[in-house]
Amino acid sequence: MAGIDIRSSAFDDHSFIARHYAYEGENVSPPLAWSGVPDDATELVLLCEDPDAPSGTFAHWIVVGIDPRSEGVHAGEVPPGGTELVNGYGERGWGGPHPPPGDDAHHYFFRLYALSEPCALPDAPNAAQVRETVGEREVADGTLVGLYRR
Repeated sequence: MAGIDIRSSAFDDHSFIARHYAYEGENVSPPLAWSGVPDDATELVLLCEDPDAPSGTFAHWIVVGIDPRSEGVHAGEVPPGGTELVNGYGERGWGGPHPPPGDDAHHYFFRLYALSEPCALPDAPNAAQVRETVGEREVADGTLVGLYRR
């Protein structure tokens, strides 16, 4: 399977995400850039999830319908053509990191999937539902990991 290169000017892979992007900060989605999307992709799906959450994997951002010809998204914006779904906070759009105080750093996986055909998800899917649905149509993916500790 082909690989998508996903990166951010706000943090490096496996480095800390600034409080500005956190839920208790300004709660602004970080800027992201990507390349290597296959020409036959019809849609991109973005999922940001925290597998270290005490209640199980927590969905922080789910965006479907992203234009496969796009190359990224600016901080605080919706990816081109994308529709934001309801996150684990019960809110539409980005919900930044907010691990319990005293926890070790949590890992925030920004996963970008290129799909062969559009996918249908409920308005408030959990991370597992997103992964299962896109897995059936995935032609490429990429992952960027950020860390956050309160």
